[in-house]
Order: sequence, then C-alpha cells, then structure tokens
Amino acid sequence: MAIKKIPCFPEGLSGLEGIPKRLSGLRDLASNLWWSWHPGARMLFKMLDRQVWKESRHNPVKVLKELPKEVFDSAAADKDYLRHYDIVLSRFHKEIKGNTCLLLEEIEEVRMHSIVYFSAEYGLHHSLPFYAGGLGFLAGDFIKECSDLRVPLIAVGFMYPEGYLKQQIREDGWQENIEQILDRDSTSIFRVPDENGNQLIVKIPLIEPPIYVAVWKIAVGRVALYLMDTDIEINDPWNRGISARLYTGDIEQRLRQEIVLGIGGAEVLEKLGIKHSILHLNEGHAAFALLERIRDNVLKGMNYSEASQYVKKTTVFTTHTPVAAGHDIFPFQLIEKYFHSYWPSLGLDRDSFLQLGIHPNDPNAGFNMTAFALRVSEFCNGVSKKHGEVARKMWQSLWPDLPENEVPIDYITNGIHIPTWIEPKMKLLFNKYLGPDWVDDIDNPLIWELIDEIPDDELWKTHFWLKIKLIDAIRERARQRWVNNRISPSNILACGTLLDPSVLTIGFARRFVTYKRADLIFYDLERLKKLLNDRWRPIQIIFAGKAHQEYFKRYIILHVIPVCVAELLLLKTMKNNSHNIWFTV
Repeated sequence: MAIKKIPCFPEGLSGLEGIPKRLSGLRDLASNLWWSWHPGARMLFKMLDRQVWKESRHNPVKVLKELPKEVFDSAAADKDYLRHYDIVLSRFHKEIKGNTCLLLEEIEEVRMHSIVYFSAEYGLHHSLPFYAGGLGFLAGDFIKECSDLRVPLIAVGFMYPEGYLKQQIREDGWQENIEQILDRDSTSIFRVPDENGNQLIVKIPLIEPPIYVAVWKIAVGRVALYLMDTDIEINDPWNRGISARLYTGDIEQRLRQEIVLGIGGAEVLEKLGIKHSILHLNEGHAAFALLERIRDNVLKGMNYSEASQYVKKTTVFTTHTPVAAGHDIFPFQLIEKYFHSYWPSLGLDRDSFLQLGIHPNDPNAGFNMTAFALRVSEFCNGVSKKHGEVARKMWQSLWPDLPENEVPIDYITNGIHIPTWIEPKMKLLFNKYLGPDWVDDIDNPLIWELIDEIPDDELWKTHFWLKIKLIDAIRERARQRWVNNRISPSNILACGTLLDPSVLTIGFARRFVTYKRADLIFYDLERLKKLLNDRWRPIQIIFAGKAHQEYFKRYIILHVIPVCVAELLLLKTMKNNSHNIWFTV
C-alpha cells in the first residue's frame, strides 16, 4: 500500500521553511478552518499578497505554498502586520483552548463524553468540495457553531476526491461533467496516523468482500471532522470508487457508500478510541451507524432488545426531505447481499432485520433508511415548523396508535452560522447600530429590535454595494471562462454577464431533481405575467442547478420542454421587454 508517514501539518504546509519563526502561527491558522469564519484571520493571508489570495480562491494553504520567502520576510518586519498577526493568533489560541461548554457552563468538557455527528456531506469552504447543497451547509454550519459554543462534538463523513458534480455548458448548449480531482495537499486536511505513524486504515466489519477506508481529519475550530476515503490500493477498483463522488446514481454503489459511512464511521471511532454519549444523524444516509452501535452492545452481553433500546435512547435523528422521492430505499435483495452475514451478529434473522426498514404504507418497496432511523431514534425532528407537520403526516404509519399531532417528530428550524455567512461590510453596519457584541447575543429579541435603528439609506447602500460586488464576481468568472477556454459568446451570455444589479433577482440554484420543483414558478401563469409585465418593478429570474447527465435528459423532456412552451406562450402576452429569464446548469 502507498501509505505515507504522517507529517505535523497537512502535506502542503510541511515543507515551508521560508516562513520565519516569527510568523510560524500562519501554518497553525491555515491548518484549521477557524480562519474561514474569522475575517481577521483571512486578512492575514490577504495582506501578504492580494492577487495571490484572489487567484487561490481564498485558500490560505495555496497562498503559503506559492509565496516566495521575501514576502514573509517583509511581513515579519512590518509592525502593522505583526500587530494584526498577534491579535488574531491570541484570539485563535484562546478560542481553541477553552474548556467550558457555553451551553452548559456548569459542566466542563473534560467530564463529558463527546457527541458524534454523522452526515454524508459538509459544506465548509469551496476548497473542500464535500457538499452538494443545503444538507451539507447545514452540517458545516452546525459543527462550526458547536466549535464556537465549545460543544464536545466529533463529526464523521466522507472524503470525496472528485467532489460533487462540476458541470459547464458546451457550445451546443448541452451540459458536460468536468473532472476535477481534489488536491489534498493544497487544502487543510491531515492524514490520521496509526500507532506506527502510517495513515490509519480501517476494515469495515462483517461486510464481504472486504472494504477498507483510509482516515483523514479536518480541524474545524475545536471540532474534529474525520473523513473516510476508499481510494487506496488495498481496495479493488469498484471499492476504490465508493467514496469517489457524492450521491452516486448507481443504487448498489449508493448502498455501499451508506454502509461505509454508517458502519465504517462507527468502526473508525472505535479504532480511534473515541467514546461518545449521543449519536446525531443528519438525514438517513448514515443510519447503519445505529446497527454498529447495537452490535457493540450485543458483544458486551446485551440481547438485541436491550441493545436497541439503549441505542435508541442516545440517538438524535434529523430528517430533511418532505417528499417520499427524497428518501433512500434499497431493494431487499441488495440488503440481503451485503447484510446476510451481519444480522446474525445482532441476534436477528432475515425477516426481523428487513422489518426494521419497512414502511407500513408500502412494505414491498424495499429497505427505507428513514423509516429505520425513525424506529431506532429517541428524538426525531424536521427542519422547520411546517416540515415537522409534513413529516408527522408522512410517517404516522410507523406509530399507528397515535393521532397525527402526537407522532414523535418534533421540529427545529434550520439556522445559519452567522460568522460564516455575514459579509464583513454588513457586520460593520450591524456593529455600529446593534453594538459590537450583538453576534454573541443573537438569541435576544431586543437585539433585533435595534434593526429599526439602522437608517434605510445606509442599509440600502450596503446591500446594493454587496449586490454589485456579487454580480461583478459573476461577470469576472464569465470573463475567465472566455479567456481560458474561448467558449461560445452565447454561453458567456448564459453565465450572467447581462445581469442588472438594480433589478430584483430571483434565483433557483439546486440539484435538478423532480422533488426540488424547479418548475414551481410556472404553476400560476397569471401571477407570473403580472410580475414580468410590471415595468416599474422589473425582475430577473435565474435557473441554475446540477444534475446527472441521464437524469437531466429525462428532466428536460418531461419538465423543461413543457415549461419552455409555457414560457413562449407567456412571452407572447408581454407588452414590454423589462423581463429577463436565464437558464443555465
């Protein structure tokens, strides 16, 4: 196996002798994603060389690798730079080393077992393409917030060397997938060492033929995120591809992904000696982790009933999808293929095992991962009040003796990690009128009443400046595509070069799957006519999304073509040209 000795830093930072000792903390900062939500930390890298920072797409590891020694020597002699450097490093070390959980201030972290969080994707930064959309960004924000609150959290996920689908429009107007392999040595990723100093390799238990994973780690502030990678020589070619790309379209490979994520993730924690009190599943993709927790307790002497009850009482499950099409269901024959040697270790037979994943409304559909997770989790929640209502209706059949309003699926409305998403210029405006500590008191309703104190013109000027900055970035990206690839001028137009910053912009940017309802805007054509014909309130609409090639063909035929026909009929009714509708993928 081509497994290397483990360096102290990500490999991209291991050979940077050019950084003087006075600035050695830059390597610590670049090795921890804490920099991604602290503007002062990002500014340290931007101040070294603004152009290199821009060209790196705000990736400090690349910046440190590409800059010559003279730049660091100059910074080490700059009093203004050193003052800013010392302030940022002091804050960084203070936040990373704090021990008390801010949610439970009377309990020190050292007295608590960790909470383990499983997710198929994590939206942390664009240099780490381990996400497809909202589910991943929720997971990324979740672990960042836990870092800020010093919640003792450990996260588990996948290393996707090929990321999610990256696509562009060809000259003929059709989409094509772009191969873009993750350069691990230019990102904030560590290889996790075993007892011999080699990269840790873990075998997935009781699954044949055997599957192995290499273990990586990302420091997200105080939170350790462990990522599994099957692209290692010990695996056969099909197994090597398990973690290649997020949300593969092959149903068997998708099942194998979820086996590795759940059972493999639990085994990795076991090998690392990480004890945890609570397991939190972000959607059903990692639900097989519950099986491994049950098996561990059966090995300790419990029977299946006792072990499953123990696991249930220490499991939290968050479901995201309000439509049946968004939940993973695997054919029974595939489940039998991979679990026939696993269920005896739980003390179950075939029928008892398969029953765990059956949806009562459609018992022949297959093994439903969400139904399984709901059965074996004590606390379940949707991601908004309305979604909680929809989820209780969808899954009531799992609790046939309870009325719909008593189905034990609560809701916790999705939030965001404010330091990640607020633009520094907007933060300065809030600091001015809400006070510099508003971000530490965001649950206080009185803070948000102060929003009315912000003069309308100041708020609007800040918003408009940011909107122009965004559209300029879109145009610059289109310009780069022209310079680098000489793509068709018609494609340049589709990249957003004609967007008007003064016009209300409505965007759809999601995976093009049916249940995302990309055609929702055409459900009420009369209302759409009024919107598009209002010359005093012009709007521009952008449709952008990602799809697997074969799926996208079907989507075009079944959905987009009828939509475009509706649009053409609609355009005939227009009395002016104030509208803009852009389609891109």
